[in-house]
Formats: sequence, C-alpha cells, structure tokens
Amino acid sequence: MSRAALFGITLTVAATCVATAEPTEWKWELPKYVPPPRVPADNPMSEEKFQLGRRLFFDKRVSGNATVSCSSCHLQERAFTDGRVVSVGSTGEKTPRNAPSIVNSGWHATLTWANPALVTLERQMENPLYGERPIEMGVNDANKAEIVARFRNDADYKKWFAAAFPEKKPAEQISFETIIKAISAFQRGVVSFDSRYDQYLQGKIKLTEAEQRGHDLYFGEKAECHHCHGSVNLDDQFVHAKTREAETPFHNTGLYDINGKGAYPEPNHGLYDITQDPDDMGKFRAPGLRNIAVTGPYMHDGTVATLEEVIDIYARSGRKIASGPNAGDGAANPLKSPLIVKVDLTPQEKADLLAFLKALTDETLLTSPRFADPWKTQAAGK
Repeated sequence: MSRAALFGITLTVAATCVATAEPTEWKWELPKYVPPPRVPADNPMSEEKFQLGRRLFFDKRVSGNATVSCSSCHLQERAFTDGRVVSVGSTGEKTPRNAPSIVNSGWHATLTWANPALVTLERQMENPLYGERPIEMGVNDANKAEIVARFRNDADYKKWFAAAFPEKKPAEQISFETIIKAISAFQRGVVSFDSRYDQYLQGKIKLTEAEQRGHDLYFGEKAECHHCHGSVNLDDQFVHAKTREAETPFHNTGLYDINGKGAYPEPNHGLYDITQDPDDMGKFRAPGLRNIAVTGPYMHDGTVATLEEVIDIYARSGRKIASGPNAGDGAANPLKSPLIVKVDLTPQEKADLLAFLKALTDETLLTSPRFADPWKTQAAGK
C-alpha cells in the first residue's frame, strides 16, 4: 500500500474519531442535601451540550425575526427573570404572565405557572418558541427552515452541534429538536445553591440574628411559609432523579376575588384555564423562593411590586383591591387555599422574615461566567 493511500486511511479514521468523540461526562456539583435532578433518557447531560445551549440561550437568531433571545426575558443578574410586570415578545406583544426564573428548573415537577401537562423542560420550551397567543419567540412553519439555516451556515455552530450530538448524522445535528435539547440542557444546568442560607446549612456561617428569627418564622407554625415553600428548592413541586411519584399541587392564594365568587381576571384564571374545573379558578404553582429578593415584581401577573407587599398580603390572608375592574377582597375568596390564613405579624417579625428571604440570594449565580452571555464575553475579547 502506498504512503498516500495509508495517509488517506489515517485521515479517514481521524475524522471518524472526531465525529464520534464521546461528550465530556457531566458531573453534578451539588451540596449533600440536594439530590441530582431528573434527566430525560433521550437528552443526557454533557458539557458540550450545556455550552451549546448557553450560546443558543443568548442568541437572538433562535427567534423568528432574530430580535429576541431566551435571555431577553431571563436576565442572569435578576436570577434569570426580567424585572418586568409581564414580558414582551419578538413582535412587541405582551405575555399575560410574569417571567418565571429558570434557576433550578430541573427539579420542577411541572413548568410554567399553571400547566400540569408540562413536566419537562424540553416540552415546556415549545411554548415560547411556537406559541401564537401570545407570540414570544415567533417560530412558525414559515420560518423554521430559515432559522435552522442560520446555524447550519455558521461554521462555529456546526462544530458545536457536532460535539454536542455526535450520535447523530451530520445532516441531522442541527434541527429544532437539537436546538430545544441543547437549550433545555443549559437550563437544567443552571443551579443555585450558594446563598447565605446554603452556607448556613453547610455549617460555614451563622445567620444574623434577624435572619435566624426570620428562618424560625418561615419554618415555624406561625408564619407557616414552609407548607408551600418547604422543599430544598423552597417550593412544593420538587422532584429528583429517584422520585417515583411527583406531587403537583396548585394553590389559590387569595390574590383576587372580583365577583365575590372567587373569580380571577382575564386572561389569568390559573389551572382553570387547563382543566375547566370551577374549583381550579385562581390556582397557580408555588414558585421556588431562592433568589426571591432579586426576582420582583411578584405573583403570576407581576402585580405585586415588593417583597414587603407580598408579606403583607399573606399576613392578611389575601389582597384587597379597593377600586377598579379587579376590585374585591381576596381574603374572602371562597376558593382560596385553606393554607392561606391570617397571621398576626409584628413589624419586627415582618422585617425578620424579609431578612431571611434576602439570605436566599445566591450572589455567585448572578455573576458567574459559567451562566453568562458568551457573546458579550467574546465581544469583550475575553
């Protein structure tokens, strides 16, 4: 055999090895009290997939008109929320609900505010991508091929997709299936367990006196916050890799009662919008409270501006709206959860509870280069 022929074989073998290289093994770096999350069998984690997903998450080319990215509604410095009452999609249309944080979403039993059918990040992501009422990312049958071509025509992305999905044929490595899987892997890998509260749990620090008093109120039987926010993620829809049967409660917290019969305003009827069961009016998923101090405004529709106001509403056992189209006393809502009861908190107790909630902020998350916009880093020459 000639040296040229042998060289050709060597190149072929080398190329095959590159194309089929095994992705880097993923390792969950978690405190001992946090079990690994569920990971779909058809979308295993890898560092290459996480990094590809990070690039796509911050890339406006994923949207139909290339004007918004996932990160447009999920800002790192706000624990991946956007600071708005409701979000704005690629065509300028407003969403009806406040943007939830993606942080620790790999442990959610259901996704979004009130849809028991959305149980994986992969399935949930179809909503902002393809949704028409409202339009968020604005992806549709007319522009899907164009969007995929944006990435197939990018030499760097071709390399990144090949590294993340080596099991697929080259012609199949870049598609909306792989785009969704990569972004979902990034979201699953955005974890937050380095707050002062976590450092306290790990025995590294002591809470301040105010934080400790707030902690005791939170987990005690007076404020009773822990009944809906008591898991490791400080919510009540927490699943992990070994969970057999997921609990998926939804709650009416007395935010509205516009007709004296428990009605919530259009277009946010909560679980009722899915089930059409009258008893489900106003029921929403209890969000995790990690990083809550930086994720305002609050509630499903972003109508509560501050944490102080949130505490006041729960202490009162519901919100009272004195006038306007949504006027009513949520404390009297007949559909309100029995967990929401009046709590006589002193000003000092409210301040202590607020101090504890602020101790749930993970400053590392808000600034970590691992979760940051890679395009800004690249533009800065870093």
